[in-house]
Amino acid sequence: MKKDFSVTVREVKISAGAGFVVVLLGNILTMPGLPKRPAAEKIDITPEGIISGLF
Repeated sequence: MKKDFSVTVREVKISAGAGFVVVLLGNILTMPGLPKRPAAEKIDITPEGIISGLF
């Protein structure tokens, strides 16, 4: 077992919804999270059948 070493913490993030504490070391990249409102909430269909809000 190795002893007497140090670890430099670059950043600490709280992911409260998931219940995690994320500790970033060095050049670690994280994936982006999801938005608060899903894109599906912006999609609408008119009575004529025209779809809006896809892009």
